[in-house]
Amino acid sequence: MNDLERMKELVQILEKANYDYYVLDNPTLEDFEFDKLLVELENLEKKYPEHKDPNSPTTHVGGEAISKFEQVHHEIPMMSLADAFSFEELNEFDNRVREVFPNATYECELKIDGLSVSLKYENGLLVRAATRGNGVVGDDVTNNVRTIKSIPLKLKDKINLEVRGEIFMPKKSLIKLNEEREINEEPLFANCRNAASGSLKLLNPKEVAKRGLDAFLYYLTDGIEVNYQSEALNKMKELGFKVNPNSRLCKSMEEVFEYIKEMGELRPNLPYDIDGIVLKVDDLSMHDEIGVTAKYPKWAIAYKFPPEEVKTRLKEVTFQVGRTGNITPVANFEPVLVQGSTITRATLHNEDFIKERDIHEHDLIVIRKAGDVIPEVVRALSEGREKDAKPVEFVKVCPCCKMPLKRIEGEADYYCTNNMCHDRVINQLIHFASKAAYDIDTLGEQMVISLYENNLIKSIPDIFRLKDHYNEILSMERMGEKSVDKLLNAIEESKNHDFDRLIFGLGIRHIGAKVSKILAKEFLNIEALEKATFEQLSNINDIGEIIARSVVDYFSDESNLKLINELKDLGLKTYCEIDEVVESYFTGKKVVLTGTLSHYGRSEAKKIIEHLGGKTIDSVSKKTDIVLVGENPGSKLDKAQALGIEIMNEDEFIEKIKE
Repeated sequence: MNDLERMKELVQILEKANYDYYVLDNPTLEDFEFDKLLVELENLEKKYPEHKDPNSPTTHVGGEAISKFEQVHHEIPMMSLADAFSFEELNEFDNRVREVFPNATYECELKIDGLSVSLKYENGLLVRAATRGNGVVGDDVTNNVRTIKSIPLKLKDKINLEVRGEIFMPKKSLIKLNEEREINEEPLFANCRNAASGSLKLLNPKEVAKRGLDAFLYYLTDGIEVNYQSEALNKMKELGFKVNPNSRLCKSMEEVFEYIKEMGELRPNLPYDIDGIVLKVDDLSMHDEIGVTAKYPKWAIAYKFPPEEVKTRLKEVTFQVGRTGNITPVANFEPVLVQGSTITRATLHNEDFIKERDIHEHDLIVIRKAGDVIPEVVRALSEGREKDAKPVEFVKVCPCCKMPLKRIEGEADYYCTNNMCHDRVINQLIHFASKAAYDIDTLGEQMVISLYENNLIKSIPDIFRLKDHYNEILSMERMGEKSVDKLLNAIEESKNHDFDRLIFGLGIRHIGAKVSKILAKEFLNIEALEKATFEQLSNINDIGEIIARSVVDYFSDESNLKLINELKDLGLKTYCEIDEVVESYFTGKKVVLTGTLSHYGRSEAKKIIEHLGGKTIDSVSKKTDIVLVGENPGSKLDKAQALGIEIMNEDEFIEKIKE
């Protein structure tokens, strides 16, 4: 079998594995074997790019980033549904339908809490995916949707059709995403729907691919003749689409109500969020006769579940110290069952949150799960409150070291200003060693705490001096020679980690993993970053004034500079390794790319420019030197012309790089 035949074989194997895993929920390949085959296919596609299948399974990992979404006009409007909040309203809906169609039956489906999408296929291949938008015009999110593994890129039949459904984020994906965002000091997503919507709007498909999105398809607009909605669901399933298995055909409203009650009980245990039930007249031939309003179809309605809120008694509010010294209040309350799990605590975020909800000591409070996942305090109930009950007061001193707290202007959090605060240091050390930051294998949370309590580490540099304390570590509980050797080897190997990991590991306020990469790429070494001014930092894309001020403040602290010098002396990498830059026409110039180049991919063109001493940026401004224009350029070309910036076409670009 030659390479090209192997490429086709790998596509078929991986397509089937994706379908088995993400649609049928019946894995037929081990993860290790799947990843191994995927890498093999990626390597062959790099070797023979002209033979790459545009719908290859490798596109699920994301392609090139874009500057903006194109607009899509829906040939058939994507209408929203009228809502019902009671069984009485559903009965009124049923009465209206039966005036036109006395023998109506309803296909009842779960209302997935995500965002609507339209998928268009030509000759069995996915050619376009669009959001609902305003129902008439939506965004073209094809590149992002290609990363969702449950959405087929190629159908079993070579047909033209359009299907619609819901893209959502599973609960486990939200938990994982929020854990990462918390580590990166980024705002957490309140629920699965917001997370899914935010993810699909990202301009970089590679980032979307990491979010773990999923989809259920539920509506067939054209391409196949079917007579019933229940038939359409089965047909979509036959074609390879993921269809929710919990739909039911109901012949009466009694059966509808029973279905709603059953699904309401099932709801807490589902791996995704639902916020209601959708009723659709099953007989598609009756839809036109029943009709539509200006906004809604009259042949369908959405019953919305009321949010599950429960009452419990607040026991106390405790305060935790984070790695940057931020103080977080936590409500501890009597155990309460919320949507299938017992909850005893929830964050109160900050002082403003407590005041807005007027929370008093030992209040009766209302708890729910935001997005059915994250426990939150909705409100306090004043009824039954003791007359002498005191409002919950935010602490004035650190709960650990008792030093005064400081609230920075423009921020909601209070901070402990003592760099040697026990809890703060412990959390700094845990963060530095964590997988998301410096990624020191075997140096987990409990190991950090044990080493700290044994006085073997009190600061980040101490981690890299542990090799001088072999016998002391060996004497610790459950530490044999193999364990000690493994730990010390992992610490030594970590010194080769990239510079951005060190920046993130330092625990600078507001500096997450993404910003750390930006800073590393911009300044290349720690010396340059130390000297960076507020103006330099705030002029960088994605670096705002708060982040810029935080970086300047960090490197203005002599104790932080001392720590960094120690890490340098200990051999940690405090610089970026970059390819040799060649002097050229592009040296020192800022270049913006717009449109599609014929001879180069966008990433390839960027690498060439950077290798030639230039810098690629995303947006056009007065500081831009060159705009490289391909086919179908966007508004960047107009802006460049208005500002009098040099415009360079691809032929001119090729000539310049040959000089």
